[in-house]
Amino acid sequence: MAMDAILGGRVLVNGTDIWEAYGAFLVEKKRGDRNNLKAIMAPAKTKTHVAVDIREEDGEKYSSVLKVRNQARDVKLYFALYADTRDAWLSQYKAFIAFLKQGDDGWLDIRFPDLDLTLHVFYKESSDYDPLTYLWQAGKQASRFYVTFREPKPAI
Repeated sequence: MAMDAILGGRVLVNGTDIWEAYGAFLVEKKRGDRNNLKAIMAPAKTKTHVAVDIREEDGEKYSSVLKVRNQARDVKLYFALYADTRDAWLSQYKAFIAFLKQGDDGWLDIRFPDLDLTLHVFYKESSDYDPLTYLWQAGKQASRFYVTFREPKPAI
């Protein structure tokens, strides 16, 4: 199938190709959007530096060496899930969500080979489920939905 060449091997979760196993892949809401890439590549905010604010002096005082440390961050990714039949779609959708929630003792390593990047995260929530077909009709089925992951120690 041509879709295998396009979508296969793009996103691996705990070593599992999500397209091959679940018919899932990253998608954008509109043509030309880059929201998934923005979410993946957005640098984490840094933790604030502690300042001393002495009333009798101007400004604030900081340590002579400021060590930069990242805050944890949320990564919100937009997935699509496709299957040839209604029964396959229902099964794959339930299995994919369960897979993301369970992880490996709750943890997920989401690898993006094209970016040479792995995010060490856990499932936080899903939202904005968007059916692209009618589940009460037989045949090919597709949907889109957001999943928010928490990255306690950001890679970027």
